[in-house]
Amino acid sequence: MEKAQLDALHTALNAIHVLRSSVGHVFETLGNGIRADHGEEGKETKYILEIHDLLTKVNSNLRDVEQAVSSLTPPPGPFSLGNTTYLSQETTQDRQALYPQLVESYKWTDKVHEYGNLAVALLSQNSLKRSYINASFSAKRRRTQTSSHNVSPHAVDSVIATIDRLFNDMHVKVSRPFATNAVLQITLGRILKAVVAFKGLMIEWVLVKGHTEEFSTEVGGGGVGGQLDLWTESRYCVFRKVTENANAAMLHFYSPTLPELAVRSFMTWFHSFNTLFSDTCKRCGNHLHSGLPPTWRDFRTLEPFHEDCKP
Repeated sequence: MEKAQLDALHTALNAIHVLRSSVGHVFETLGNGIRADHGEEGKETKYILEIHDLLTKVNSNLRDVEQAVSSLTPPPGPFSLGNTTYLSQETTQDRQALYPQLVESYKWTDKVHEYGNLAVALLSQNSLKRSYINASFSAKRRRTQTSSHNVSPHAVDSVIATIDRLFNDMHVKVSRPFATNAVLQITLGRILKAVVAFKGLMIEWVLVKGHTEEFSTEVGGGGVGGQLDLWTESRYCVFRKVTENANAAMLHFYSPTLPELAVRSFMTWFHSFNTLFSDTCKRCGNHLHSGLPPTWRDFRTLEPFHEDCKP
């Protein structure tokens, strides 16, 4: 008998899930309005017919829910709520609303606990820690391991020179306008320019602009005598999107134990933008989507995707 009740409850929950999905589809269609796939002729009539079909489906799903709920057996007695049941018997006007507020607080806390567990699971798979030094409560003092922050300028120059020789169409210029930390000025063909700021062998900041844009201030112009500008974004939307994705790639490839491999992997990923305006999206097969070329490159395969098409 208990198995039959559980099956009935499972059926009712599935029916409610289907109903919520169909109602959400209705609101999504209403929010999008008339789309391009409705055509030019009779598009209002097609849109109204589509809404009518969706509402008919919602009505059918609602009948399924009512039928599934009617087959459920109500609980034999009241739920045991412990001492909190006495809160609903308060005669004082100020305390009568305390019980429903307590129930809502419990539901909210339970949801926070559930979402917290999901967040922990996701963040543990995509760790963005910039150091491998873990805090220890041991009384024994441990020797701090060498970090990618503390790398000599000569070692940084050696790594960058090795990377520069890998790509013939990508020119890398090293400067140190801010103390000993290197700043790379990268020119990728006649497509884009980028500034990559380092701290040791750790990439801290990436800024991408168009080939005709400059990174220097007005004084001196063209990078001669002017100060290097690491903050002003490109005036083109496509390069602002590439900057956003490059900073995401910077975090993805970061490795405190293998800094040279991390820098080389990032530069290989960044070099894949040499076909930014010629590649088609691997998912939709189009050059442009929402007025932009494929500005995302897969971290593993380097395949191009539009922002809305990326996996």
